[in-house]
Amino acid sequence: MIRGRMLRRLLRGGIALSVATVATMAYQPVRAAETLVIAAVTTPKGFDGDVFVPGMVENNINVYEGLTDYGLKQGPDGRMEVDASNLLPHLAESWTITDGGKTVTVKLRSAKSFFGNELSADDVVFGHEKSLTQKRTGVFIRNVSSIESVEKVSDKEVRYRLKGPNAILFGGMQIYVPAIYDSKTVKENATADDPFGIKWIANNTAGYGAYHVESVRPGEGAVLVRNPNYFGDRPYFDRVIYRDVPSAANRAALVKSGAAQWAEQVPIQAIPDLIKDPNVKVERVIGTGSAALSMNAAFKPFDDIRVRRAMKLAANYEAINKTVFLGLGTPSLSFLATQMPGYIETTPHVTDYDEAKKLLAEAGYPNGVEVTLEYTDLYWWEEGMAIQIQESMKNAGITVTPKRIPSTELRKRAGPGQRTLAFHTSQTTPFVLDPGYQLFLTAHTGGSSNVSGYINPAMDKLIEDITAELDLDKRVQLTQEAQRILADDVLQIDTFYPGVYAVMAPCITGWVWKPIPYLYYRTLKCEKS
Repeated sequence: MIRGRMLRRLLRGGIALSVATVATMAYQPVRAAETLVIAAVTTPKGFDGDVFVPGMVENNINVYEGLTDYGLKQGPDGRMEVDASNLLPHLAESWTITDGGKTVTVKLRSAKSFFGNELSADDVVFGHEKSLTQKRTGVFIRNVSSIESVEKVSDKEVRYRLKGPNAILFGGMQIYVPAIYDSKTVKENATADDPFGIKWIANNTAGYGAYHVESVRPGEGAVLVRNPNYFGDRPYFDRVIYRDVPSAANRAALVKSGAAQWAEQVPIQAIPDLIKDPNVKVERVIGTGSAALSMNAAFKPFDDIRVRRAMKLAANYEAINKTVFLGLGTPSLSFLATQMPGYIETTPHVTDYDEAKKLLAEAGYPNGVEVTLEYTDLYWWEEGMAIQIQESMKNAGITVTPKRIPSTELRKRAGPGQRTLAFHTSQTTPFVLDPGYQLFLTAHTGGSSNVSGYINPAMDKLIEDITAELDLDKRVQLTQEAQRILADDVLQIDTFYPGVYAVMAPCITGWVWKPIPYLYYRTLKCEKS
């Protein structure tokens, strides 16, 4: 148990958790109930939801909560899981839909920020105006939700005017961006040159969620404290220590020792042994992010669909699962995640080197092709995938040269306005369990995660029809049509879902996977024996 002077030093950042610390300090597996220690990958690099940086999403979902939230249901294994068909009011109290679905008026609940200010329509409008100014993530959420304007009706009412009916709107409302800020506090820290307080927001938080960022120490971590005014049930943990522990082995060791209660991003290679360890609890869900290899038709040789089809046939899926995912991967057999309404299998795992060679010859490459596969260390599976693909594709006359690049470079080059990656690893996790959202995100010309640079006006129209269609049966038909077209066009090589592995102390209960696949601190408890 970390108590007294030890805990005070930890909170001040005076102790760096490491394997050496575990070995030399007499940590016990049971700790103070009100403190949750997370062995994190890195110190949060910022808190502006419109600017993606390491550690931002992980903490923002605990500070900035949405107008809606997904309900839960009991899954086939008895665990509670997200009910994609049941979006409930959260910071919203209720809503009315008029004008044929083009106008949505939201009534806000009574809630107070960490600073004691009451939630108001001004806060909702402020967040949208800030995102419009920055023209980044929040604007994508507005676009995919067909939002034309967000207007204050009264202190507790907000009106959303839409370009047309939209099935994604309420799912988008549960995302942390555009954030619902305590705009009164933010404005107190704004300047004439920065009226939205963007510089202040980058390093501080002011939300209506369960937690507030108290302090950040670069290279050491962050401390979050419970919002004493939180509108929901009081969270079990009063304080969260988000420790910077770059080594995956060290993160797992800290949970095993009892020095931390949660470990982020533990690689699959460590999972089998951790499952057997009585000092650790491991839970797994498939998740919505599949490991893929994206191909951009704007670059040779990928401009020829026969080459893209050959590449898909030259992947040894059995070997990938065995060597990269240790046999634990779940096959990815469609452009869409399995949880999406209308999901069908359209991209079977077939390895056929002879057919791949034939297609390459027909495309004008009788002696094979040479390609560069760019990858990063953003996901644990990328390097292993690159090595396995290099080995497998030799059998079809395809020479693959793996090239590791910084994750920041890959994100930039794969992003809107660039799309300069020809062949690269990718994993996109949709934050809304809606097929229209995922398709718009990844296959629409304006999609922020259209990393293959896919341009197809007919597909754009089809996706827009899916987002606007409110009849479930019709949406399913359109969604299945889109999956078949995308499978024929071969944007990527779909491999496996790595799965989401939650590594925690045995006492931890209450973890529920959500489409924003990070840890919600407010749901956790420590049930001691």
